[in-house]
Amino acid sequence: MLQAERVRVFWQPGCTSCLRTKEFLTKSGVDYESINVHGNPEAMKELAKLGARSVPVVARGDRFVFAQTLVDVIKFLDLKVKLQDRLSPDELMKKLELVLPAAARYVRQIPEEWLARPFRNRNRPIRVLAHHVFRIVEAFLEVAGGDRELTYDLIMKEAGPELRTGEDIARYGERVLARMQAWWKDTPDRSCSRLMDTYFGRHPMHVVLERTVWHPAQHTRQLMLILETLNIEPDRRLTGADLAGLPLPDKVWDDEKEAA
Repeated sequence: MLQAERVRVFWQPGCTSCLRTKEFLTKSGVDYESINVHGNPEAMKELAKLGARSVPVVARGDRFVFAQTLVDVIKFLDLKVKLQDRLSPDELMKKLELVLPAAARYVRQIPEEWLARPFRNRNRPIRVLAHHVFRIVEAFLEVAGGDRELTYDLIMKEAGPELRTGEDIARYGERVLARMQAWWKDTPDRSCSRLMDTYFGRHPMHVVLERTVWHPAQHTRQLMLILETLNIEPDRRLTGADLAGLPLPDKVWDDEKEAA
């Protein structure tokens, strides 16, 4: 492979899919250039030149693929790798019913003065991360019943002024879970086979639902890490058994600073 065709991975700290993508490529023996776009205008220009504005992105030359699903990365790089079997939609919903209440518990434990502060190497207030856990699910609900595309902007929509305290965010999360449970109860397509348009491609709802569960699960692991950093024991920790079957990265947080 020509040097110009070397695989590049555009990522940023705190991004769940970014960490998972890099771990996957490393385990698969793929040599790649690691490009952290966070606070890096030149890297953002490279990303924009490709035609992308969100991460993670796996690129080779002037071609790229969004890496929200590893199936797309495998196809793009023509890898001979088999992924773990996906949990059924019903099993995924049971996981979500563990994850979102846990996230609400942990948000309530974070001291109010810390909610406005960033964590580690990501310049994003903890409050925004906490809200994002639940917003991922809410965005799915907003498009699941129709033909609307699941866009990056929908996923990343920030909280309004009414969601300021940890208690506010936790109650919001509990409402989102109740709505998700009602949606699942009334959904006729129990296999979630309908195709959905998303910013990372057209996929069966089952694939999008899996991401709607493992993505907030990884962020909830990060909330536990934040509490541990503050020397606060997380209230009823999520365990490996709780999260078993979800395609999570090994690490909780990406602390890489330099290119690989």
